[in-house]
Formats: sequence, structure tokens, C-alpha cells
Amino acid sequence: MTDPIAYLDAAAASGPGADYKRRLLDALDLRPGHAVVDIGCGPGTDLGRLAAAVAPTGSVIGVDRDPAMLAEARRRSAGRPGIELREGDAHDLPLADASVDRGRVDRALQHVADPARVLVQARRVLRAGGLFAMAEPDWDTLAVADDDVAASRAFSGYVASRVRNPTVGRELVRLADRAGLGIRSVEPVAVVFRDFDAAEQILGLRRNTDRAVAAGALDRAAADAWLHRLTTGPFLAGFTFYLVVAEVGTGRDAG
Repeated sequence: MTDPIAYLDAAAASGPGADYKRRLLDALDLRPGHAVVDIGCGPGTDLGRLAAAVAPTGSVIGVDRDPAMLAEARRRSAGRPGIELREGDAHDLPLADASVDRGRVDRALQHVADPARVLVQARRVLRAGGLFAMAEPDWDTLAVADDDVAASRAFSGYVASRVRNPTVGRELVRLADRAGLGIRSVEPVAVVFRDFDAAEQILGLRRNTDRAVAAGALDRAAADAWLHRLTTGPFLAGFTFYLVVAEVGTGRDAG
């Protein structure tokens, strides 16, 4: 079984991961003195960069429901001023109303039980004029190039089926609007892999192929031939990632 912390670290360190994280950070327009909440902060991957952007008087609150993730986040942020960690559920954030200037969620909405409720919570804790940045994949767009199109489609469909909210990326605008947030920007990002090993780190091509075979979604012989071609020939795979920034109004609509 893949170590979840190692997986998150590998995704963040990959070329596509580093690129979209930089874009998301820029889109938040962080200033010294801002209070920021990182919903589903995981092992604290981004807390240091957020804290540096709001230093010396700002603060960053990382919220996660997984004690193991929070323990690693505490280890990584030890000695860093301006970072606070709270155990809590994204559906019921442990923050007061209108208590933060900025918020972010990065690849967590794809896993939660109710993304709409999480966005309502984000709207609740943001102050008037606050920004909320979201980064989520659309696994329904995953495509792997191969002569056996049926095998590639079967693999992609199986991967999407293992994610609780596989199409949440494309749904962010609708969900934000329903939560009472205005849309500031929408940026689709094409995540492209030209190297099998790089894609293997993020997509788990081998292990997910084995799982798809075990689930009856792929034939073993076809799957083995498919993997052989992917590892020996030119490689191309990709999916769409959505970066959406929403905002809280500053007039009567902010109440």
C-alpha cells in the first residue's frame, strides 16, 4: 500500500505539482498580516510558504482530521512562527465566523463526503473581501495514449471510480456560486506526463492496472500488453486540473 505522506510529497515535488502550487499561491494575493486557513493541510506541505507570505504579523491555520498528518505537519513546522495546527473536519471548521482573510483547499475536495458543505464552511469563516483558492483534479479527463484505446479507457475509468468525487474540479464554479462566493478566476491546467516513471509516481500505473484486473475492469493479457507498450515506447498521459479562486463580497452580499 502506498504511504499517503510519501505520495503527497511526490506529487508536490513533481513538475506539474510545483507549477500549480506556485500558481495557487500567487492567486491568493497574500499580504503581511493576513490570516490564512489551509483546509486539509495534510503533512504541512504548503504551510511554510503560506506563513512566509504573510510574515511577520500574519498567521496560518492548518486544519486536518487525520492525526498522523497533523503530527507530521507539526514536526515540519516546529520552530516556525505564525503556524497553528488544529484537528478538525472540513465540513465543520474549527474557526469562528469571519475570522480569516484567505483560505485554500488543495486536492482535498475530491475525497470529502460533501464538497458543497465544505465550501459553505469556507464562506462562513472568510471575512468580507476574502479570497478562497481551490485546486482539484478532474479524473474523468484522464487519458493514456496507446494503440489499445479500450484498455486505456478501462484504466482511466477504473482510476476515476476509486475517487469519491472524481469530477469535482469541473464542479468548483457551481459549488462556489451556491455557497455564496463570487468567482474571481478559473484556470484549467493540463497535467501532462511524457515519462512513464514520472506518471507511475502520480498515477500508480502498475498497481492500479493490477487492481483493475482484479476488479474485472481489465483483462490480464490485454493489461500486460498495454503496460509493456507504455514502458517501452513513447509515453503520453494527462488529465485536467482546475484552479478556481472565489471571493466574498464587500457590500450587503457579504452578510
